[in-house]
Amino acid sequence: MRDLKGIHHVTAITSSAEKNYEFFTFVLGMRLVKKTVNQDDIQTYHLFFADDTGGPGTDMTFFDFPGIPKGTHGTNEISKTSFRVPSDAALEYWVKRFDRLEVKHTGIKEQFGKKTLSFVDFDDQQYQLISDENNKGVASGTPWQKGPIPLEYAITGLGPIFVRIADFGYFKEMMETVLRFEEIAQEGPFHLFEVGEGGNGAQVVVEHNVILPPGRQGYGTVHHAAFRVEDRSVLEEWIERMSSFGFHTSGYVDRFFFESLYARVAPQILFEFATDGPGFMGDEPYETLGEKLSLPPFLEPKRTEIESYVRPIDTVRSTIEFVKE
Repeated sequence: MRDLKGIHHVTAITSSAEKNYEFFTFVLGMRLVKKTVNQDDIQTYHLFFADDTGGPGTDMTFFDFPGIPKGTHGTNEISKTSFRVPSDAALEYWVKRFDRLEVKHTGIKEQFGKKTLSFVDFDDQQYQLISDENNKGVASGTPWQKGPIPLEYAITGLGPIFVRIADFGYFKEMMETVLRFEEIAQEGPFHLFEVGEGGNGAQVVVEHNVILPPGRQGYGTVHHAAFRVEDRSVLEEWIERMSSFGFHTSGYVDRFFFESLYARVAPQILFEFATDGPGFMGDEPYETLGEKLSLPPFLEPKRTEIESYVRPIDTVRSTIEFVKE
């Protein structure tokens, strides 16, 4: 049985694809590498923000389900998403940037020996930046070369995901026995698990919380988190493994950009297992990645119908000369 390689992507829900695009592009300096639709709900945008070329382990993605209510944070939810930056000095840069752009943040803190900076967006979606200084393990990605952030401070990929859970005993057993993570540290109610090569790109922070009511999914919350597997053959191993432990799964799903398996591992906690490839470079040139509506081949015959459902969003950036500041 081959281990998971780390975090693949996190998918969340936004109230506005337009505001979401503005925030991730112009505030966070992450590159929109794919503008497509939810393959299970073609009236809904699915935006992928990642590193310079959309490498696995770097992308945060968003659905904008029409009319969905605001979610509430609580227990039994994927509660926070981390982004990796190169150094502690980068966090000092981001404090000043967030202050200037009026992004709410906590200031720099430390958890499990790493410097972090937590912040929220316009939907109260929860994020943190985490410093890769002295980090070992899964390599991070390449910052968006033409984005607005100086490269030495820019976001390079995804860090630990946070899960808040009421039944910690069950969740710990599931993480260790089923997903083959190892608990390596604890600080109060927070437990740090890692898998594979470890490090910021292969960790999950599990918060044991029986005080908060269960979270309710909606905009401002995470829909699911995905873990990396090398290819289809490893994915098939995980399909068999999850079924052998009695989990109800989606079975094999071809998402075109990667191949997937979905399993609900706890109340309101949906995990995906996704292959590293094919990736996002197959249907668009590097220079204009994410600028047009990209559809997988099985949806291409419905392009006219889909374009009548989703409003146009101007995501052209190849003509913009960003000032790095």
